[in-house]
Amino acid sequence: MNRIYSWGCLVLIALSLGCNESETGKGLPSDTRNSGTIRISADESFRPVMEEELKVFRASNPKANIVASYKPEAACLKDLSNDSIRMVFVTRGLTYKEVQYYQGRLQYSPSFDILAYDAVAIIVNNQAPDTGFTVDQLSGILQGKPSPQGKVYTSVFDGLTATSTVRYALDSILRGAGFGAGHVFAAANSTGVIDYVASHPDAIGYVGVNWIGNPEDSVQAAYRAKVRIASIQCALCPDQPYLYPTQEQILTNRYSFRRGLYYIMKENYDGLGTGFADFLKYQRGQLIFRRAYLVPAILPFNIRSAKVQ
Repeated sequence: MNRIYSWGCLVLIALSLGCNESETGKGLPSDTRNSGTIRISADESFRPVMEEELKVFRASNPKANIVASYKPEAACLKDLSNDSIRMVFVTRGLTYKEVQYYQGRLQYSPSFDILAYDAVAIIVNNQAPDTGFTVDQLSGILQGKPSPQGKVYTSVFDGLTATSTVRYALDSILRGAGFGAGHVFAAANSTGVIDYVASHPDAIGYVGVNWIGNPEDSVQAAYRAKVRIASIQCALCPDQPYLYPTQEQILTNRYSFRRGLYYIMKENYDGLGTGFADFLKYQRGQLIFRRAYLVPAILPFNIRSAKVQ
């Protein structure tokens, strides 16, 4: 009787161990807040600052391997349905319907939050007669109408299909109107926009300010030498000045084409995505956004007047 009981116990123990091993192989996460491998997708217009954020995060967490792909915004949002992509970085959060969809598909709601503010910068050739525009003037140019100086421009984007800058132009500049046939050109990416505008006096380019707004970055300083950043009239300001996409004007929302940088994450445990998101939201990550001439959305960012003696 005792032998039968002992063998039964051994069988139960073996089955129990087998079940635990199976669950470990299939269900438990393979990454932690500072180790493991995950894949992310980021809007191409944020590539410079995201590369800097990843570089510092990897240096502090040598066991963490975050593999980044840069692509148009719509492709990043589509990647949320791809099981191999843990998080994406785009210019908006999720809508209520999107949250409900992913809640049903994943059995939990993805988390998302704003990290920083950037802006869409308008660039022109160094020989262009126009260096300042109103929103209505840019809307007319996108439709094929002449500029204030009587020039007909070709508008250049970082891709015509589903990029964040294209969506911004449609929603916030054209506001229901359509692009003029033959007056809008698609470059392969943001550097393609800058190169095209630099070599075509009749071109106006639309790029994220993250690509050209940092005068302290040697690469961006070289870009700024090839083209000029145009100023945009602030229609809401009392004296309606023409403003450039500087940190001050983005922070105060006086520059007309401000937008956000958001993360959206599929992770319902304390994994590497959570570790990276927290890094971006806390001091070190927020300071990198500030140093890249974006405006941190979480860390307090104050502008003080100073008198130079």
